[in-house]
Amino acid sequence: MIYLDYQATTPLAPEARDAMLRWLDGPDGQGFGNPHSAHKMGRSAAAAVELARDRVAALMPPGGTVVFTSGATEALNMVLRGASGDVLTFATEHSAVRDCAAPVEKRGRGFEILPVKPDGRADLSALRGAATKDTAIIAAMMVNNEIGTINPLGDIATIARENGALVLCDAVQAYGRMEIAGACDFIAISAHKIHGPKGIGALWMRDGLEIDPLLYGGGQEGGVRSGTLSPALCAGFGAAAKLAQERMQDDADHIAALWVRARELFDGWELNGSADARWQGNLNIRKDGLDAARLISDARSVCFSAGSACASGSGRPSHVLKAIGLEDAQAKSSIRLGFGRYTAMEQLDRAAKVILAAAKAQEV
Repeated sequence: MIYLDYQATTPLAPEARDAMLRWLDGPDGQGFGNPHSAHKMGRSAAAAVELARDRVAALMPPGGTVVFTSGATEALNMVLRGASGDVLTFATEHSAVRDCAAPVEKRGRGFEILPVKPDGRADLSALRGAATKDTAIIAAMMVNNEIGTINPLGDIATIARENGALVLCDAVQAYGRMEIAGACDFIAISAHKIHGPKGIGALWMRDGLEIDPLLYGGGQEGGVRSGTLSPALCAGFGAAAKLAQERMQDDADHIAALWVRARELFDGWELNGSADARWQGNLNIRKDGLDAARLISDARSVCFSAGSACASGSGRPSHVLKAIGLEDAQAKSSIRLGFGRYTAMEQLDRAAKVILAAAKAQEV
C-alpha cells in the first residue's frame, strides 16, 4: 500500500511514538499520573506537558500562548463562537470555520463568506468591501487543505487592522512546514498533520487577548479550556513539533523534488489552484471525463483522495473546487495527491503507474 493522502493525516513519526510510550505506562510504571495533580507523579506529568507546550510554541510567532485542545476544529470554534462582533471568511475555508455560521448568527452577529480568485487565493478586493468597524474576526487559512493554495495573510491582516478586527488563521496545513505568519492573532493547528498523534491540537493566542471558553470545569489551560490533558498526546505533539523544526528545510527540499516528479508523471492533467502560491506537497489535478470516485476504488493499492477527508462521504462536489470556478463535472474528475517526509520517489513512481493505468481503463 502506498500512502499519498498527507493532507488528511500524516504517518506517526517514530520519535513521536517513543515520546508517548512513557506516559502510557501503568499500573507498575510511573507515566500514568494526572498532570493536574500535586503529587510527584502529577508534577512529572505536568513537566512533560510544559516541555511539549514549549516545543509546539517554538514554531509559532513570538508573543503568544499555546493552549492545548482536541484539535484544530475545537480551536477554531473557540475563537469564532466567542467572537464579540461580525465574522468574515472565505469560500474555500474548512467546514470547521464555515459551519460556525449558524451558531454565530444565532447570537445576533454577522457571518459572511467571501469569494476567492480562480487560483484559490483570497479575494482582497471583496474583503476590503466587506470589512467594517463591526467586523471582529477575519478567518483565513494559511494553506488550503484541498488545493494547497497559500493565502496572502499579510495583506489580510492589514485590512483587518484598518478595521479594528483580529485575524484567525487555520494553519493546520502550514504548521511545521513553513514559517507561520506573524500577522495573525489566533492560530489553530493539529498534531496529526505534522507526524504527531490524532486527538490533540492547539490554539495559539497573541498575548493580551481573551476568549470565552467552550468548555467549563476545572479551569485547566489558564481557564480557556477545561479538561484533563493527556501527557502522552502532548508529549507526542511536542516531539513531532521539535522534529518538524529540525527537519523543516530537508523536508521542504524533499517535497519540492517529489512535486517536480509528480508534475512530470501527470503531464497533461490540469492543475487546480495556483502553481506558484502553493504548498508543493499538495497536487490537486483533474482530467476531463474522469470519474474520481471510481478511480480511487480501482487504484486501491494507493491511498489518495478526491478532496477533504472530512467531507468524503457527502457525495457532493468539493466546495473548494466549486469556489474556484469549476463545474460539477470538473470537480468530480479531480483528485488530490499528498506526499511528504516519508514518501519515497520510487513509491511516487509506482503510485502514478497504478493511477494512470486505472484512469486509462476508464477511456475504454
